[in-house]
Amino acid sequence: MRWCTYYKPMDRAGPADIPLPSNLLPGIPLIDVGRGGGPALLEAARPRADALIEIARRRYSRLALRCGDAISRAWLRGNASPYCGEIEAVAARLGVPGAVMLNLSFEWGCTGLVEPDPGGPHPAQGARMLRVLDWRLPGLGRHVVVARAESDAGPYYDVTWPGAVGVLTAMAPGRFSAAIHQAPMRRHGLTFLGDWAKNRATIWRRTALAPAHLLRHVFETCRTYDEARRALAETPLALPVLFLLAGSEPDEACVIERIEDRAVIHENGGVAGNGWRGPDAFAGCVWSSRGYASDHRIRCLGGICGRPVDGFDWLVPPVLNPDTRLAVQANAAAGTLAVLGLEGMHPATAEFSFVHKDLTATQAAD
Repeated sequence: MRWCTYYKPMDRAGPADIPLPSNLLPGIPLIDVGRGGGPALLEAARPRADALIEIARRRYSRLALRCGDAISRAWLRGNASPYCGEIEAVAARLGVPGAVMLNLSFEWGCTGLVEPDPGGPHPAQGARMLRVLDWRLPGLGRHVVVARAESDAGPYYDVTWPGAVGVLTAMAPGRFSAAIHQAPMRRHGLTFLGDWAKNRATIWRRTALAPAHLLRHVFETCRTYDEARRALAETPLALPVLFLLAGSEPDEACVIERIEDRAVIHENGGVAGNGWRGPDAFAGCVWSSRGYASDHRIRCLGGICGRPVDGFDWLVPPVLNPDTRLAVQANAAAGTLAVLGLEGMHPATAEFSFVHKDLTATQAAD
């Protein structure tokens, strides 16, 4: 890939980080975890998990991580998720505060696109998903991994971090690709912090699944795009969220806007940020978009709809911004996955580019 332009981080004081030459950037590992889930990934890449926990400790303090763990554990005890035990196992093996809280963190921004792929090996082969994840926690770009997981529905590739149990971004060859976006915030007429606290208190009173746990369950149990679409739209959730879903056929692309017990599905796919697409979605509440310049990010990424891309040349400001940690391209029909980790608006890893070799066998099994 080519990075020809030097971008100074926006809205940040001080000099920009100097990017490393591309030939010196570390690679993103592909780790086969089988059916071992979060604990198996932690054992395979423990130094990365330790590094991320140490970054979180310096950013939030050990006391804040302990308090966050205690609140999160109280919620997990009454939650319906089948992955609560994995979170506790990961926390026990790490032996330091932070793992439980970070597994239930919902504070990120995203920009994404799902549509018929205009530039695969054959024109309009399947649907593509382009996805950018923004998070203010540094280190996530440097320490990202791709975990190959086995399930009853077939294998899938999870773009994730050691210690994480849910799924935020993944590709299941021959089935579908999907990603999570944080939904806009409900406003209650309080200050920003007051609204945030009231929304978080509402989450802690619910026992339904966290979105990242639902998405993992979908990758493990759904054999088709239609099954995944139905599960993502109908399963009760603990909080609002947006899902991007791209199947193995060109017309299988949708954006699913969710609140706890209702969904709005945009069947034509398209671009999503951190706001509802229509002003009347979930009327009765006042909502505000999240993340860095959500509307501008949507307009920018919308400019490549229907156009082939060359590597990550589409990753430009404001889609690329100071909080960007991850960029992903996926096509389940072709079994392709490309990933780039970022820090300070510069690549922090070499580009990971992968093609699932057993696509015919995977499709036959499905």
